[in-house]
Amino acid sequence: MPKGYIPLAVARASQAEALAKAITRITEDVRLLQSRGALQGPGPIFLGIGASFAASAAAVWTLRSRNIHGWRLNAGEHPLPFPHTPHPLIGVSQSGKSSETLAVLNTVEQEKRFSVVNAVSSPIEAISAVNISLGNIPDSYASTIGYTATVAALGMISEAWDGGVIDDTWTDLSDAFRAVETVLSSRISTLIAPMQEAQYVDCVGAAPSTGSAEVGALLLREIARIPSTGMSTRQYLHGAMESAGRGVHIIFGEERELQLAQKLARAGHDVILVSPLDVAEESHLAHVAIPSLTPAQRPIVEALVMQTIAVETAIARGLDPDSFVFENNDTKVA
Repeated sequence: MPKGYIPLAVARASQAEALAKAITRITEDVRLLQSRGALQGPGPIFLGIGASFAASAAAVWTLRSRNIHGWRLNAGEHPLPFPHTPHPLIGVSQSGKSSETLAVLNTVEQEKRFSVVNAVSSPIEAISAVNISLGNIPDSYASTIGYTATVAALGMISEAWDGGVIDDTWTDLSDAFRAVETVLSSRISTLIAPMQEAQYVDCVGAAPSTGSAEVGALLLREIARIPSTGMSTRQYLHGAMESAGRGVHIIFGEERELQLAQKLARAGHDVILVSPLDVAEESHLAHVAIPSLTPAQRPIVEALVMQTIAVETAIARGLDPDSFVFENNDTKVA
């Protein structure tokens, strides 16, 4: 485990409490920025890579549901310099050292550089005109609280942007989080049973939960070392599901996702459906019940489900969830 990180077990045990504190702090910071007029004008472009890219999917959905143009871009897939734009760029990086995100931000006007960062005194924070800090929360290498707090920050920004209102129910989210922890603790052995021999995992989510599918696949690759892919429901329906075979399908959503889950299960494929719907389990179909939350909040409890499944699957397969195989020297700046 690289220096500066805490074990996954410690991060997971303290996540609900850390999330509650982070939400209080972030709410105050976002409201202060809003009062100063910093969160207005053309909608933001969220810029990140890896889990940080996934974390912004629900925020983009929330902005667009408010008729505000917003996008998310993979920082590693954009030629530089970034084209002139009236939209501010919000660099999302838990370490504040993501080389690709920093490189893009450095090519736009300083007043258009925003950031959401966990680590204090980071390079991305240093070049930003506006920075929202998660509070330097101790996090695991395969991110847990750093990810869920980032989703919260981006969700609040999307709600507050251009005169919006931060949803009052954010203060209740840690209670919902703990409730899902309780559900998972009683179900985890059943949930991971098909994961132990899975040759691959498809993670699929309704559009606001696309990031949950993406980060779920990333966690399974990082922690459990299972080839995994994350995509939106509509993308999955357009051909990708045809290769269903000796794998597991983890699906996030409601009515359309329930139909997908049932179709796969009745064809003999193992499915875990994560949904607030009242679902009757059947052969090959397990259900994880989650509370009904706003599109900006739901990915936080969905991330908890994926963290739990990935870690427990790794342990069941005889792997150390804190151990990584490869180290790359060009994804973070000094």
